[in-house]
Amino acid sequence: MIDLNGKKILVTFLMHLGDLVLTTPFIHALRKAAPDAHITYLVDEKLKDVVLHNPNLDEVITIDKLGRDNSILALMACARRLSKMDFDVVINLHPNERCSFICAMTKTKWRVGTAHTVFRPFWDIFIQLDRTIHAADMYLDVLHELGIKELNHKGLEVFISEESKISAEQFWRDNGVFATDKLIGFNIGSAIPTKRWAPERFAQVADAMTAKGYKPVFFGGTMDEEFVNEAVAAMHTTPIVATGAFNIGALAAALKRCDLLITNDSGPMHVAISQDVPVVALYGPSLVKLYGPYTKNAIVVTAVPPCMGCAGGMKHKCSDMQCMTRLTVEQVIEAADKILSSRGEGE
Repeated sequence: MIDLNGKKILVTFLMHLGDLVLTTPFIHALRKAAPDAHITYLVDEKLKDVVLHNPNLDEVITIDKLGRDNSILALMACARRLSKMDFDVVINLHPNERCSFICAMTKTKWRVGTAHTVFRPFWDIFIQLDRTIHAADMYLDVLHELGIKELNHKGLEVFISEESKISAEQFWRDNGVFATDKLIGFNIGSAIPTKRWAPERFAQVADAMTAKGYKPVFFGGTMDEEFVNEAVAAMHTTPIVATGAFNIGALAAALKRCDLLITNDSGPMHVAISQDVPVVALYGPSLVKLYGPYTKNAIVVTAVPPCMGCAGGMKHKCSDMQCMTRLTVEQVIEAADKILSSRGEGE
């Protein structure tokens, strides 16, 4: 195995928001295991706020994977730039083609971690990801396979810049939120349709939480505006709409202000957990064991009886969406009351 301490290390990961947040325990454990290493992280440019201010990293390098760098020539140019940085070790954390290609083309003494099948001959130490355990633990297991036995970490961590904190504070002031207000966040979108609970049901929950003295806040990106508009139109009270208002850093800062986030299975859920915000997570086709909230401060709500036909990791095979449609408003409100009461904030 490789002694990582004192080495110049490049970690590569070009997946989605939630996936990137789930690698932060790996980064913490790597720093603890190699305190004198120089650690660089290659990530997607639009997600850089997840790791940009992480004190366990020395440097963050980005590519615009679906924009200007979305070509073989651009990826080769990236690999040439990385080669000039003389890394001792490249650790790849996901076997997608783009990351595997960059790593294969980057000159380094050691190329380790996982890889797409086509590129495995380039690897000095290939590690098969253990997809029977939670995704965060799966990435940590890469270090274990490299000989690191003490995987010390603090769970999910997204560190917020002062600029992002100021942006979130200004938003709250502009929307009449005071220090005494209690906020319930809602994240109702998802890039995967089979993970979405109906907007009108979120509306019912938001109205119920308003009656209990909370101010509901709808988060999400610009792609979620249609769903949020549907939910707001179905409400009898007026929520705060923060949809599309924040970059990722400011989103983390804004979520930190919430007493609870009620959310579909999506990236912002993991961002909220990184800020120690309790969550009520609505799960249908995803396997909670592998992709659920990486915290004890959460309640997962599923259909009763559970759907047995579509849950298969990320291979969603829903035909009738019963795993989401049979998940009730009453279940979600009960879970919210339970988690708020446990924090001394319920009725």
